[in-house]
Amino acid sequence: MTKRYHDFEAVRDFDLDVRGGEFLTILGPSGSGKTTVLSMVAGFQAPTSGAIHLGGRRLDALPPERRDVGMVFQSYALFPHMTVQRNVAFPLRMRGVRGAELARRVTHAVDLVQLGAHAHKYPNQLSGGQQQRAALARAIVFEPPVLLMDEPLGALDRRLRESVQFELINLHRQIESTIIYVTHDQDEALTMSDRIVIMNEGRIEQVGTPREIYETPANAFVATFMGESVEFRGRIERITDGIAAVNIAGEARAEGRTGATTAVGDEAVVLVRPERIELSRGGAGADGVPGRVTDVLYMGQRSRYTVSVAGGAILHLTRENTVGTEIYPAGESISLRWSADDAVVLR
Repeated sequence: MTKRYHDFEAVRDFDLDVRGGEFLTILGPSGSGKTTVLSMVAGFQAPTSGAIHLGGRRLDALPPERRDVGMVFQSYALFPHMTVQRNVAFPLRMRGVRGAELARRVTHAVDLVQLGAHAHKYPNQLSGGQQQRAALARAIVFEPPVLLMDEPLGALDRRLRESVQFELINLHRQIESTIIYVTHDQDEALTMSDRIVIMNEGRIEQVGTPREIYETPANAFVATFMGESVEFRGRIERITDGIAAVNIAGEARAEGRTGATTAVGDEAVVLVRPERIELSRGGAGADGVPGRVTDVLYMGQRSRYTVSVAGGAILHLTRENTVGTEIYPAGESISLRWSADDAVVLR
């Protein structure tokens, strides 16, 4: 599907099959189109072209209230004049559920998010995390087949956000809904998702499991957006059994896995995760890519090294300050090594 505003395409040719019961995260920078996709599924916006289907039913032809889709917003959108219990009951009342069935389902939803002791409180009497859980209970109480979440943890502080992440994972295991989750937080996506959709400028860049996205990025954008990557640029000298050797400056070479689209002579970039790189003393003439430490920033649990390598490129490497970890002061000549299987070569 596509969403166009006059001459601007907010979403371009978005084509995706979501598996029943999975936790799917749409991840991308601000303005990539991820919230627009969620809004079209929810019915708040209509696609310019294309269609949305749920279990054989065409959703984009239905108004939002008839889609049976749950929605959790970053702002929670709780009714301030209603208790938690009444907020959670609201979607059921709108669907004509009454009496003992309403009470049973409200109690079940409130207990699932561990708010039973706060059911009679108003939103302004709850903490941010409790409000977020109340919004979750209201979204799941009518047992929607799809639950949409738009940056639901964005208003929480870091420690609380990490705690609620695991609560969401456990909640997903207990309900049968498919969750489509929008965020710009890479760690959040890696922690919670069955699959991740990476978006950029309205397009899908890659779809895969967290491990596939992190370890086998489809292109340079995905590699640099999803976590940290160290880049070595140069020209491919040879390709042997899927491993390309890239000349980055004179005698220095960087190696990594490559695909069918690359060829000897191509300009390319070698992308490797910092944690896959081993550092050792010894610069030019040593095994690996030679470099020199130009700056060291001590950060307590870790240290951040600024390294100048062959060809004049400047790299930033973070190292955990664990027991036995070698310390390299500024001015030290070092060598950078990694397994070719831990790097990827892209054009």
